[in-house]
Amino acid sequence: MIRLLRAVAVSLAMAAPALPLPAAGAEPVVPPPPALRLDGIPEVPVSLRAATQPYMEFRTASFQGWDPKGGGMIIATRFGNAQQVHRVAAPGAMREQLTFEPEPVPGGSFAPVAGDVLLVGKDEGGNENFQLYRVESGRLILLTDGRSRNTGATWSHDGRQLGFSSTARNGRDSDLWLMDPRVPGSKRLVAERDGGGWSFADFAPDGKTAIIRQTVSVTDSRLFRLDLASGAIAPLTRNTAPVAYGRVRHAPDGRIFVTSDALGDFRELGILDAQTGAFTRLGAPARWDVETFDISPDGRRIATVSNEAGASVLRILDAQDGRELARPALGLGVIGGLEWSPRGTLGFTFSGNRSPGDAFELVPETGAIIRWTQSETGGLDPAANVEPELVRVRSFDGLEVTGFLYRPDRMRFPGPRPLIVSIHGGPEAQSRPGFLGRNNFLLNELGVALFYPNVRGSTGFGKTFVALDNGPWLRENSVKDIEAFVRHLRRDRSLDAARFGVTGGSYGGYMTYASLTLFPDLWRAGLSVVGISDFITFLENTAGYRQDLRRVEYGDERVPEQRAKLAEISPLRRAERIRVPLKVVTGANDPRVPASEAEQMVDAVRRRGGEARHLVAANEGHGFQRKENADYQFWTSLMFWQEHLLR
Repeated sequence: MIRLLRAVAVSLAMAAPALPLPAAGAEPVVPPPPALRLDGIPEVPVSLRAATQPYMEFRTASFQGWDPKGGGMIIATRFGNAQQVHRVAAPGAMREQLTFEPEPVPGGSFAPVAGDVLLVGKDEGGNENFQLYRVESGRLILLTDGRSRNTGATWSHDGRQLGFSSTARNGRDSDLWLMDPRVPGSKRLVAERDGGGWSFADFAPDGKTAIIRQTVSVTDSRLFRLDLASGAIAPLTRNTAPVAYGRVRHAPDGRIFVTSDALGDFRELGILDAQTGAFTRLGAPARWDVETFDISPDGRRIATVSNEAGASVLRILDAQDGRELARPALGLGVIGGLEWSPRGTLGFTFSGNRSPGDAFELVPETGAIIRWTQSETGGLDPAANVEPELVRVRSFDGLEVTGFLYRPDRMRFPGPRPLIVSIHGGPEAQSRPGFLGRNNFLLNELGVALFYPNVRGSTGFGKTFVALDNGPWLRENSVKDIEAFVRHLRRDRSLDAARFGVTGGSYGGYMTYASLTLFPDLWRAGLSVVGISDFITFLENTAGYRQDLRRVEYGDERVPEQRAKLAEISPLRRAERIRVPLKVVTGANDPRVPASEAEQMVDAVRRRGGEARHLVAANEGHGFQRKENADYQFWTSLMFWQEHLLR
């Protein structure tokens, strides 16, 4: 063990001359956080922590909404071990912490109009059984039952009612509930529903009805009108073929604005007829997905964010005819959390690799973009970080797939460099050019290139593209996309084809296992985070509220023909083909991909004489959220890559 630690320290010192390390020797180690179990994982030397420290001390701030009473912003950021909700009174003002929980509080919102209630949600230990709370003097007042899963909290326009979905009735189905969070005992079940895909979309301005959404899959959703007094539900949309509906908002004049792919391959902004459910686009046909939008308080403007090959583009439109009024220049990155303020300015979050994620305000009349928060980056200059280049590749069947390649500085790191292919989860998700955080250490100090692919099945490229991996017979075509990317990148003279590693989380964890088993000769090492190892055991053991949605995507293990194919494509069934070192990261409380998925893969690789290291967190779920755990995970992963890609 001491020899290994010395080797790691020496390797780091050689690769990162800008960060000198203590002389090699028998040095102390960083104590692992109490909740972590290290199974075959070397302990972290203090010198490694010291070398990486500036890269570990970044934070981000995400815009959550406006404070109607005080006029400031609500943001989520972290100062201790877990993210909490804060208020910012003015641009550049101090971040006033409002929640003080040991568990992460991912976000919150004030009641519209009066701003007299701050609502937040959180779970315990990553179990995703989210509860709703009212915040009073730093304390959280429980509003739900403390056991079920409660999601999709949506305020009425006047802020007097709150709609949400809950599994309280039977632990599986997402019923529709209503409450006034100010009034104890006001919570009531409005409508029982079958399945886990039900949620509130928006309240009507009069507060008597609401539009609700049933999500069947990423490409199939339906909208209904819910009478809040009687619980009666009537169809609003009546599509004969699958259509997806995203954000829904009532305008001040009564029009219903939605995003939908009803008229083409991409989600467009348009108007829904309240009587017939017919969708009419606003403006020209879309060439990319409109991800989100918000309507100004006076109803004159609409702010939209489109996803253009992964990068966000903000536009301000005329609400009557869809004319583009402005396109603010924000640079390469990702925008989220769009919301107009009561005074007619626009709040949002922007994140790029040269901006760690901060809250901004746009003043439409002048075009001014005001930065409200300036998140710390450990003393490092984020402007020095690398921005990616877009890589386009033709896959095995001629389909074009793309990804983002981050190259190390060639002057500082001459010659062919190792590469890590990092695959996103979902699969209904997308790799996008946001802030890389700790991974900038790999680029800036070790000279490791990073590639983030978007294989078929990724969102952001239209409904045809996102469905190309559906079901067990098409599933491995996405893995063949990874092979096509790697074959292309191996021809790049700045990359060392003999030192490629693969990693990913959740579905990306499955893709890691699958890449190692289908194309074992392409890799030097693999690292899977909360990944699916066997589709049958995954579908049988994932949380009940998720099973139907996942069966639409992957296949139904209860159908014999599909079960046989799911078994055939499961990496666990061919674990003997993993011939390179493997590291696995697991959250013991994960309701999506149970810990058993990792345990059975680690056991299978070891039984066949392979190397499998395993890091388990007893207080985490689907990914590590606590800083102390995330830091230690990064250090151990860094040691893994150093050992197998940098020697």
